Amino acid sequence: MKKMTKEEKALLLNIAREAILCQFKNQKMSFPKNLPERLKEKGAAFVTLKKDGALRGCIGSLEAKKPLFLDVAINANLAAFSDPRFLPLSFSELPKITIEISVLTPSRPLVYKDKDDLLRKLDTNLGVILEKNGRKATFLPQVWEELPQKTLFLEELALKAGLGKDDWQGANFAVYEVEKFASQPGFLVLDT
Repeated sequence: MKKMTKEEKALLLNIAREAILCQFKNQKMSFPKNLPERLKEKGAAFVTLKKDGALRGCIGSLEAKKPLFLDVAINANLAAFSDPRFLPLSFSELPKITIEISVLTPSRPLVYKDKDDLLRKLDTNLGVILEKNGRKATFLPQVWEELPQKTLFLEELALKAGLGKDDWQGANFAVYEVEKFASQPGFLVLDT
């Protein structure tokens, strides 16, 4: 994956910011003219909102189905207002919110023979997708910081998918890389 330029990162962070602010202003979002070609290509991204360092919302796409800039805008709005784990973001929270964007590489299957082989092959630098019995969930690579123990990581991922904690055994897995970058707190404060 070719690294994003500072300009591309700044543009995506601003698009995420505007997607959230337009909801508060009750305005239709307009996108910058002359976007770099790379941001117009199909891409998949997660937008994570944190308040004082704690998770405040996170929504994303695992597959590249729309232009990256549009994927970021949609997921920023969903992370702020439609993450079922949280109430919608309130205006008063904006000064404490940090936006983090994770741009994903295409996922690839993680083939393994048994439980020990899976645990050996898991790379804590990669995001992990679990799929079993029609259920699916993912953890971004950043989650390894909170759950560094591989078995616990997989148990929590199975629970996130709505399965039992031991149902990671025998599941299908895929992995992906991310390029992540974040704003500073207060980035969402309305310009005066």
